[in-house]
Amino acid sequence: MTRNLFVSLGCGLWFVLTPLGALSEEAPTDTRILAIVQRMESTFKTLEDYTCEVDQIFYLNGVEEERNRFKFFFKKPKKIRVDFSSPYPSLTLVYLGGEPEVTVIPFRFFSALKFRFSVTDPKIRTRAGQRIPQTDMGYFIEFLFRNLETVKQGDGSYGEDGEKVRFVLRAMDYIEGKMLETYQITISKRVWLPVHIERYSLEGKRLEVTDIRNYVVDSHLQDALFRP
Repeated sequence: MTRNLFVSLGCGLWFVLTPLGALSEEAPTDTRILAIVQRMESTFKTLEDYTCEVDQIFYLNGVEEERNRFKFFFKKPKKIRVDFSSPYPSLTLVYLGGEPEVTVIPFRFFSALKFRFSVTDPKIRTRAGQRIPQTDMGYFIEFLFRNLETVKQGDGSYGEDGEKVRFVLRAMDYIEGKMLETYQITISKRVWLPVHIERYSLEGKRLEVTDIRNYVVDSHLQDALFRP
């Protein structure tokens, strides 16, 4: 995805020359967020694979509607595996980047039984409509860059401590890029990847909460793990 010259060259050079800790507390919020996202991108470029555990809750009119729990595997260039533990305790999805279909294995203990669905099939989207090609952290980082470029941020909140960075981002929705929403994001400084994401409508209604934990980076995941 192409970014404008200012971000890809000017800001990239600025980030290399300016240590994160040297950013003034008076710096504009969007400038500090941009520095964090560039750090995330730089770190992501160096890794080959990662694994994490995810709890994802979807809300309707402020009330919890659905909760998913799964283990997520990613290997470059874009191989994705999702092993659900709840509410589908034996379901696995496998996706190879660029392919038009996702392999669905209903029972991990009987992997010979499998089905193929289009990546756009509603049956394998999240409650919010998210498709599996939109689930990896490379896509998420591009989402952050795109909205820092195109959406006015104003005076959103930003804070950090020794372990985490927290900020609020105004963004066009993560799914289709049509609705303006608010995202509260927490980034781990250990792996420079998100550990908590909350999504809200502009009216302040909670839409989605995602907790991500137990990152394992560069564990040399085998290709067979992603073999449908």
